[in-house]
Amino acid sequence: MRRGNFAYIAMMMVALSSAASAASAADSIGRHVSKSSFDDVVFELDNAIVSRGLAMHSNGNQFARMLERTGSAVGSTTHVYKEATFVEICSAKHARMMVEAEPALIANCPFIFYVYVLPERPKEVVVTFRRLTPGASAAAQKAVVETEALLDAIARDAAK
Repeated sequence: MRRGNFAYIAMMMVALSSAASAASAADSIGRHVSKSSFDDVVFELDNAIVSRGLAMHSNGNQFARMLERTGSAVGSTTHVYKEATFVEICSAKHARMMVEAEPALIANCPFIFYVYVLPERPKEVVVTFRRLTPGASAAAQKAVVETEALLDAIARDAAK
């Protein structure tokens, strides 16, 4: 194989790998967008969680401020978020379904929602959550699908 061909093939492999990684990252995040205010979306997220009988375990109300405050310590001046928070929850029913089907799926817990506003899009509030690792067995896959449907419904309700 000539050197030129090898370099071309290597370049194409890197490009394809990068494209696959970007697609994989997008597929691993559930995302809903709202035109409501940040505070309203966070309020609706809390309501969507509580109305389903779920409890919030912690939140990161100071997340955006923490990034601003620590930026200089790590040599960054980038303002990533105008506002950002996260809310951690658990559903005993859904967690139990997953781990009974496949104990390693404990790695899917806790469930975390992220709400943020980007400086360049101040009228757009984004609600995201991590997609779950699927299980190997049919029972585990069923539990993951049901749990993701719950997470997606909560995020959608928050972004309405």
